[in-house]
Amino acid sequence: MDWKNFFDRLGMNGTHWQWRMMRWERSWRSLLRGNFANSDWSMTKIIITLNLLLFILMIFHGFRYGLGLQSVLNPRGDLLIYSGGQYWPLVLDGGQWWRCITYAFTHGGLIHLGFNMMVLYQVGPIIEQEVGTVRFIVLYTLTALTATLLGLIWHPNVPVVGASGSLFGLIGFAITYYHRVGGPAAHNYRNFMLKWAAFAFVFGLMVGADNAGHLGGAVGGAALGQVLPIGIRGRQALRSVFNLLGGFCALATVASLVLLVFSWFSG
Repeated sequence: MDWKNFFDRLGMNGTHWQWRMMRWERSWRSLLRGNFANSDWSMTKIIITLNLLLFILMIFHGFRYGLGLQSVLNPRGDLLIYSGGQYWPLVLDGGQWWRCITYAFTHGGLIHLGFNMMVLYQVGPIIEQEVGTVRFIVLYTLTALTATLLGLIWHPNVPVVGASGSLFGLIGFAITYYHRVGGPAAHNYRNFMLKWAAFAFVFGLMVGADNAGHLGGAVGGAALGQVLPIGIRGRQALRSVFNLLGGFCALATVASLVLLVFSWFSG
């Protein structure tokens, strides 16, 4: 398409927008080939942004109903459920299956959010660059599901929030994946992830976090790390399958967040 002519007709700088559209097209084609997104954006940055946005909306709702700083530091259970927290009775009896994803974008206070986003900022780009953005989406989403499924078995009537299930999924994946890759550099990454796992587990014990979710995410991630094809050639293997899975996971995430917002106006 002649983007320059298109934007010139709209009264915009056609040359500027032509180069921008060409860059976006290259990024999209690279993403579909299973490669890492460019430096302007990444799925890690998008996930962090969504977590921050949902936390801000939760605070706004908390202040609106007079909860004050409690909504920032230690939100009540009803506020967490309102903001997308996982609560299996509402899933099983109310059909709110979107909570199986939205809970991973909801956090129980500023410290909880800050720690999880710090881990994601440190760990996410390493794995996303290794396996590609599409497979990263699949990994992040599926481990959120394995984390909450173990929660269903462990404590089905306890509200659960937080990205830590997926974070342990990323860490568990990296440990088994880089162990399979072998070599000093890969083993350094593996050991780095082992340290993060120990640190996050101890932090979870200190704050009373959902260790069932941590275990479920870690097991799901480790299993994927054990079977996912390795390296650049591995990134091309089953590319069409992972493109389909990645699209489904992205669509499920967007749909879940939209349904969460709709639930605020339908109650």
